[in-house]
Amino acid sequence: MPSGASVPSVLPALEDALAGRASLLPVPFDDERQSSLLTTSLRAESAIDDDVAVVVSTSGTTGVPKGAMLTASALTASAEATHARLGGPGQWMLALPAYHVAGLQVLVRSVIGGTVPVAMPAGFDAAALVSAVSSMGSGRRYASLVAAQLAKVLVDEAATAALAGLDAVLIGGGPMPAGLAEKAAAAGISVVRTYGMSETAGGCVYDGVPLDGVRVRIDDSRILLGGVTLAKGYRNPVQPDPFAEPGWFRTDDLGVLDDSGVLRVLGRVDDAISTGGLTVLPQLVEGALATHAAVSECAVFGVPDERLGQRVVAAVVPTRDCEVPSLAELRAHVAQSLDVTAAPREVFVVDDLPRRGIGKVDRAALIRRFSP
Repeated sequence: MPSGASVPSVLPALEDALAGRASLLPVPFDDERQSSLLTTSLRAESAIDDDVAVVVSTSGTTGVPKGAMLTASALTASAEATHARLGGPGQWMLALPAYHVAGLQVLVRSVIGGTVPVAMPAGFDAAALVSAVSSMGSGRRYASLVAAQLAKVLVDEAATAALAGLDAVLIGGGPMPAGLAEKAAAAGISVVRTYGMSETAGGCVYDGVPLDGVRVRIDDSRILLGGVTLAKGYRNPVQPDPFAEPGWFRTDDLGVLDDSGVLRVLGRVDDAISTGGLTVLPQLVEGALATHAAVSECAVFGVPDERLGQRVVAAVVPTRDCEVPSLAELRAHVAQSLDVTAAPREVFVVDDLPRRGIGKVDRAALIRRFSP
């Protein structure tokens, strides 16, 4: 799916899809191999139901894509609920690929709100963000970013000031590093943390609170999502089927609901580390490590260990001009807020963290790199 100056040409096709006159399969406009894979896998011989507006790939970079089948009603409900939560429709800045659900929803919200989004060029650049924000009109203005993009903005004074001029900045695509939201708030940026996925038409829980029409429940620590934004299922179904329970999608995420119904996401099931018979959730350890002044970014993962099964390991990007902390120092720091079992037994200093998709940390790449 195109981006940049060609985005307005996509909007009529999306309008047709939302009106039930067509079905869309968003694909990368600049990646022929990936586009071919998605087209072949998700436009199979079987017909697509008439009410499916868009099929969004969910795993095209790691295997055969499943393809979440999103109806016009689910996409519209998501856009309308977002605007209701944020204070009304407005103009959006498109800074994410439109073939990912987060970027696609920027286009859907624009169609529903009767506006044309301002698209940044491919790649994320602070100067381009300043230019994009300056070209947005009056009235309410919004953006949707991932945490890695927000971190880049905060080291550029002009970009920070530009983003602070928007009414809300949605941050999704995975957990936010500890302290990042606080830094953004101190700079006057109105950050809204979102949680959701292709199967829920994008973010459906904002700052821990479900959007109107969205349902959340916890089953054996697993997060289940339901309601008006839910996809019909997968174009290429899998077993076990996470849509098996009517009206619900069983995610791969662990979480808790507090007494007021606010959701806290603890991490992914397949990221959990089993060490010495105990389970450690990387996201909690990352949150503890990130509060150390010498840690700019970090990722926690498990590597094979003959005695423990897995041992907890951390890759750390040190804060500029700070002395790299020792393993003992970081273990002691983590032990101040978590059980010592969760403290990393090894720490690797890296220049940056590998990422995939729209900015999620690639733990698999780190495991491959640092496994014995």
